Amino acid sequence: MKKYIIYLFLAINLTGFSQIDSLNYKKEKKENRFKVAGRVIKNSIITIPGDFGEMGHSVSKDWKTTAFYSAGIIGLIATDYYTTVFLQDYVEPAVDYTLPDITIGNQNMAWLSGEDAYISYPLIGLYLGSFIANSEKGQRAAGNAFKSMAYSFVISHLLLKSIIARKRPDQKLSSDKPAVYPYTKNNWDFGYYHGVTGGTQQLGTAMPSLHATAYYAVAKVIAMEYNNYWIPYTFVSVIFMNQFSDHRHWLSDMLVGGLIGTVIGRSVVLSSRKQVQKDKNKLAVKKSTNKIEMKKQLLPQISSSMVGLQFVASF
Repeated sequence: MKKYIIYLFLAINLTGFSQIDSLNYKKEKKENRFKVAGRVIKNSIITIPGDFGEMGHSVSKDWKTTAFYSAGIIGLIATDYYTTVFLQDYVEPAVDYTLPDITIGNQNMAWLSGEDAYISYPLIGLYLGSFIANSEKGQRAAGNAFKSMAYSFVISHLLLKSIIARKRPDQKLSSDKPAVYPYTKNNWDFGYYHGVTGGTQQLGTAMPSLHATAYYAVAKVIAMEYNNYWIPYTFVSVIFMNQFSDHRHWLSDMLVGGLIGTVIGRSVVLSSRKQVQKDKNKLAVKKSTNKIEMKKQLLPQISSSMVGLQFVASF
């Protein structure tokens, strides 16, 4: 009696055997933390032109909105004497507090001492913690925040303060006593030009507020990176109002600084996101190029002694 044996023969024709390692049978290992950190640093550098491009786009994309804000700033300057008197006489006494000094050691470096340390130290901690945890998002957020602080210094302190050259208000505008040099009681005191300086010169350095620019640039970055506005904005506001009377700014100086900081922080994040998307697109193209497609065929085999199936898979 003829026996029919059902025989299954598996023949796999491997075409392009050298590409077999790209098959995603196992979960890919997470990238080395140094490779991730290197990519974040590289992207922070190559996106610098894009950062400024985004800032320019924010100003130029809608001229009606830009004109509206410009008119609003002029209005704020025009009413600065009265609003700043209210600020000095009623708001400053209500928020008169001093945060504990958390400066580490005898630190004289800018942004690492005084109230600025409350901004810089957490960002340093965020970066180091993200590096240890191999979190690209945390490293990128910290890097963008530091870039925003640097841009704030260049744009507000070195550039705009030198161009606008506005006198700072006297500490007690409502007093009958004359203003003490180099301060003023005239909210239209502009044009006290001075050389570009990175120091804390008081004459002609009122607008915009550097601290308002830098603090709210950082707040905007963290808010966008983590999709939470309450925590970062509340945090920087509490720090900004530390020893509020020592700021010596007109109200418009602080509001303009906050507006500039918002534009800076938003532009840095948008530029960073575009670069991240470019990296993802490049990776997707690379994977699609190396992708192996498997073609399957099931062929019957019949002979006098057996009935079988041949399964052929080609890559």
